[in-house]
Amino acid sequence: MNEEGINLDHIAGDCQGGLGTCTEPCPIERGMRIIGGKWKGSILWHLQDGPVRFNELARQLGGASRKMVAQRLREMEEMGLVERTVLSTRPIAVTYEITAFGRSSLSVLEQLKTWAEANGV
Repeated sequence: MNEEGINLDHIAGDCQGGLGTCTEPCPIERGMRIIGGKWKGSILWHLQDGPVRFNELARQLGGASRKMVAQRLREMEEMGLVERTVLSTRPIAVTYEITAFGRSSLSVLEQLKTWAEANGV
């Protein structure tokens, strides 16, 4: 369990020393299991400025199907990266907001974005 009370036991593991001695899963692999995966980084990126309704988020992601967006959001909610809120509007709407745990990954995503742009990937 981390400081926010999120259960991360299913991705536990440790590095036993320097380069080449990392047992699976090491901290890099654990981190990638949380924020890696298709669309997760983009979802976190789009939520950084505040809550976004599901339909708007799906539009912002463009190439992802609504089913894929819903699946990733469920996974991310279970991991404590995002929070889901059902609005009492008509029609009913759902918003997603990044949590403090999810927000802590944004600096890594910013560095990844910079690296990808610098290397043309």
